[in-house]
Amino acid sequence: MILLRLTWLSLLNRKATLLLILASISISVFLLLAVDMVRHQVKDSFSSTVSGTDLVVGARSGQINLLLYSVFRIGNATNNISWQSYQEISKHPKVDWSIPLSLGDSHKGYRVLGTSQTYFTHYRYGKKQNLDFAKGKPFAGLFDVVLGAEVAKALNYKLGDSIVIAHGMGNAALVEHGDKPFVVSGILKPTGTPVDRTLHVSLEAIEAIHVDWKAGTKIPGLNISAEQALGMDLKPKQITAFMLGLKSRLSVFHLQRSINNYRSEPLQAILPGLALQELWQMFSLAEKALMFVSALVALSSFIGLLALMLTSLNERRREMAILRSVGARPMHILLLLVIESSLLTCLSVLFGVALLYLSLGTLSPWIQSEWGFRLIVQPLTLWQWQLLGILMLAGSCVGVIPGIRAYKQSLIDGMAIRL
Repeated sequence: MILLRLTWLSLLNRKATLLLILASISISVFLLLAVDMVRHQVKDSFSSTVSGTDLVVGARSGQINLLLYSVFRIGNATNNISWQSYQEISKHPKVDWSIPLSLGDSHKGYRVLGTSQTYFTHYRYGKKQNLDFAKGKPFAGLFDVVLGAEVAKALNYKLGDSIVIAHGMGNAALVEHGDKPFVVSGILKPTGTPVDRTLHVSLEAIEAIHVDWKAGTKIPGLNISAEQALGMDLKPKQITAFMLGLKSRLSVFHLQRSINNYRSEPLQAILPGLALQELWQMFSLAEKALMFVSALVALSSFIGLLALMLTSLNERRREMAILRSVGARPMHILLLLVIESSLLTCLSVLFGVALLYLSLGTLSPWIQSEWGFRLIVQPLTLWQWQLLGILMLAGSCVGVIPGIRAYKQSLIDGMAIRL
């Protein structure tokens, strides 16, 4: 206890310099933990986006591209799928349910998804959780729209509000379907997935807003009103992709092979789990690079601590001599410096962890609104505790080197400084 008190008083005597080292190590601890926590939570967020879906089917491209645009609403499809092909595959004896997906329009930067009622019945996320409504109900009328939780919150929409969908995706220079406005019929509860950032309408509604369009442009001189569209045949001609749930998971590879060899048009069926693994393999190098950079930052901070302690030894020789004069032994001088570096590291770890949770609590809403990832404030994992343990051990080892040097100096100096 006496050594600990002496160490604390010594640190207070040099607080200006040591505060800089404390800040440096705290930031390195924060970076190391933040990178590890964010990469794990991003993985969990992606993995929980869809569950219970056996196959995702789209136009033939790469399985990662298909996964990104159909599940995560990132990127665009290389081609569409005919409605006839979708119906034929969805009626396969091994298929239990199917969810059609039609993408291509947006509203103020948020994607619009055309689908059917089966989306609200069979779509699962997380640990096979159902989509639940915070308010309202699924679309029933032709121009009803169901909003994801983030869309409703960010744009301050409520039930009964009118919404105009724009042709294409993005925020700028989009042509709006202003003659066919939609009415909010329901708002979904938050899911922490791309569902929160999506507007959901029926497939027939997607056809209705494009009845006077061709090849992505409005037909000059042709104006079909919303009332006229209600009386038209709005059976979809094409969709972007669809999800399948099978009666038995044992038949998933057989049906996948059958779809991949589909003769009517080039299709591709992917297993979401395998596609996600391939996606993580692509990013594994970036993950390792981020962890390596964070480790280098921590290493540089400890090197800075070591340099500071070594350079201050000559200035502290009088302090050591005074301690010797009151009965301190050379071993006590060594322990004093080891305790000093350990105490600094401990304080840095505490401040680093506090900075991490403060940042998570403050920045999580902004990160979710900007990037769509929900960062949850949760306890440190076993691996993260091990990381902190390694940092504490490294901090103690840093104090050994100047401690040994001070030990030798105190043996030479005795109770008087020898220059």
